[in-house]
Amino acid sequence: MTTASPEQFVASSRAAIDSLLSLSTIALDSAERVAALNLNTVRSVLEDSVANAQAVIGVKDPQEALSLQASLAQPNVEKAVAYTRSVYEITDLTKDALVKQLTSAFTDWQKQSTQLAEKLSKSAPVGSDVAVAAVRSAIAATNSAFDSLNKAAKQVSEIAEANVAAATNATVKAVGATVAATPKKK
Repeated sequence: MTTASPEQFVASSRAAIDSLLSLSTIALDSAERVAALNLNTVRSVLEDSVANAQAVIGVKDPQEALSLQASLAQPNVEKAVAYTRSVYEITDLTKDALVKQLTSAFTDWQKQSTQLAEKLSKSAPVGSDVAVAAVRSAIAATNSAFDSLNKAAKQVSEIAEANVAAATNATVKAVGATVAATPKKK
């Protein structure tokens, strides 16, 4: 039976640390983008609130109030939709980066597992063919499960993206129809 050399252990540990560092960097970058988006959104909301308050103060009659309300609704909904779309894009980019990193780590694991199985089969005592075959079968089953999981994740991502696009379009159309139906000042 072969044992891992200190160099192999160090290399394996270094690869694991590098992988964790990469995953941490991806998560922190994503959190930074969400924080920046939230700060910009809060700033924009405050500026809009001041402008809207000034517009409301200038209203002279109920008809003008209705017209103002309608004119303020659409930009706010469009900004909310844009914010939601931005959060989705950040989430999607983060998911893509995580999948890429995890796929790379899994590919490395596959390579190491295959090499280990080969070493085991070459140095295994007579009669241990069943054990070696079980190890190879476990590796093949893990590879198959990972491939299936990867395909399912891609399908879920595509469905989610289509649903977000449909919901966004429906929201914008509904608000546009509501604003169009609101009576205008004469």
